[in-house]
Amino acid sequence: MVAPIAMSPAGAAGAYARVQAGTASDASGFSSTLSRALQGMVDAGKQAESQSVGAISGTGNLTDTVTAVARAELSLQTAVALRDRVVQAYQEIMRMPI
Repeated sequence: MVAPIAMSPAGAAGAYARVQAGTASDASGFSSTLSRALQGMVDAGKQAESQSVGAISGTGNLTDTVTAVARAELSLQTAVALRDRVVQAYQEIMRMPI
């Protein structure tokens, strides 16, 4: 499951102030957030796989299996949509005149 990203108005205002002051180090924040999201996707896939193996062997709960597979599918769809948006943004940047 992908960990939610919590943001408060005070946190956003502080981030804007750091960017304006030139002291922002958001690159590491973005990379760690992306790493956590990808790890959550991998964990969802592993959980779906183990639930599926349990269901096939007859020891798993069908509801838990369907839920785990649906979460893994949603994580994969989210990752594909994100990838598509990144590729689209790259193509837009490449089309910009210099």
